[in-house]
Amino acid sequence: MDVTKFVVLHREKALLYGDYATYRSQLANKLANGRKKLGVATKNRGKYNPKGHITPEQIAENHEYVYLQLLTAERAWAHAMAMKAVHSADTKGMTSSARSHIISRLEKGSRAAEALAQALASSASGASSTDSLDARAYAAMLKGAALFEKQKWDECLKSYAICRIIYSALATSAKGDIFKDLLSETIDPSIRYAAYQAKIPRTLPIATIAHNAFDNADPELVDRIRQLNPAVLEHGDPDAKKAAEGAPTTLTWRGREVKIEDAAIAIAWASVGTAKGTLAEKLTSAGTLHPKDMAGAYDDILIASQDAVDATKQAIDELRGEGITQGDPRMQSLQITRTAVNYEMISWRIGRNRVLVGENDGVQMEFGPTARKRKQKEESETDRSQDEAPGRQIARLKEKVVLYDGILQSLESIKELPGVANDADLSGRLEATSQYFTALKSLAIARSHAIAGNAVNSLALVKHALDQCTAALPSLSKSSSSSQFTPAISKA
Repeated sequence: MDVTKFVVLHREKALLYGDYATYRSQLANKLANGRKKLGVATKNRGKYNPKGHITPEQIAENHEYVYLQLLTAERAWAHAMAMKAVHSADTKGMTSSARSHIISRLEKGSRAAEALAQALASSASGASSTDSLDARAYAAMLKGAALFEKQKWDECLKSYAICRIIYSALATSAKGDIFKDLLSETIDPSIRYAAYQAKIPRTLPIATIAHNAFDNADPELVDRIRQLNPAVLEHGDPDAKKAAEGAPTTLTWRGREVKIEDAAIAIAWASVGTAKGTLAEKLTSAGTLHPKDMAGAYDDILIASQDAVDATKQAIDELRGEGITQGDPRMQSLQITRTAVNYEMISWRIGRNRVLVGENDGVQMEFGPTARKRKQKEESETDRSQDEAPGRQIARLKEKVVLYDGILQSLESIKELPGVANDADLSGRLEATSQYFTALKSLAIARSHAIAGNAVNSLALVKHALDQCTAALPSLSKSSSSSQFTPAISKA
């Protein structure tokens, strides 16, 4: 029956071109059409008959009753979200009557979803165990949303924990992309905020918080989850638990050590360390690998460092949302962490571009093998460059210039990070590195002018490159050059 899939697809389709009010209107129309199809609609000018609870027998007879109940729950949820969106723009904040109205709509949706879950749990409905758990998770998600608005944080955590455990079990036992998206975008942020309000330390991973809140759940539900996927119940989220083990508790940046208080940042930073070791092994054992293949080995470290950047940004946004000022020690530690993880990510991006430009940062006049000529390994690089047409050589030099531009833009991004401008030593090395790559860029353009026969322009650019190298030499000679599988700029 795919309860969650039905709900998520309807939300995405409606919210793609409209808002929550539009979604509610669409649900009302679908609900009316569904009741007509099942013959349970109130006739025009007829006497209103209150709708009874859905029964397992009705579900066994026609699955449309399931979707009718889901539409009812979703309409109440969309009504609440529409009101919340309207009042969120009020400068004076939400009034108590508006909050009570939102809570009543969420509770109505929760009751409809719980009635559906109870009906599907009965053997008379003919529903599978997966469908029953899916409906139970959806009901827990709506109940958690209502308790979130009520600010009952312990009960809210328990409801979202039930939802998270069930979706984690379903995501690992079936094609669970929809469940994983719900976990990362809706459920996990709600658990993190409720845990903060419940005075639970940020150092605990979300999977651990959910597992602790789930311990007192219904024994019958525990047995059903154990039958589906016992690993999730015994160990929480396996991936998250594995990542949390051995995660660093501190981070050092420019001689200053800060404590990592957010579990998501610690896990992401541990993944960066793992990816760093994997990249070193790949490039060490690569031998004579094509530059594009070597650059592809950087994908994992770039993804891991980007995850660390995203986790840090989310932690800073959460503190700002809670009214924490910039002078707070937690905010200052996060700002240092932000600079460190952004520096790491940008440095690996620069390192990848250095691999693509060729050996010695592309200073030599050489061209990598084309797809047709990879098998001709016995041919020297000099002979190959002489055989290529001038237009092809200029095109490859343009590709190098694009890579140099990317490196220079990345260096400018580092200069804009918090605290970098006040670090004279680091700023000096960044400036010298920019001059170094500017010289390489000028040299590549000079060579293209030489190939095209513009000797005057070529000589002027070579002179400019020499000036840039001369200016950069004193600063760069103090630090050892980095290898291709370490960040392009040493952090010293």
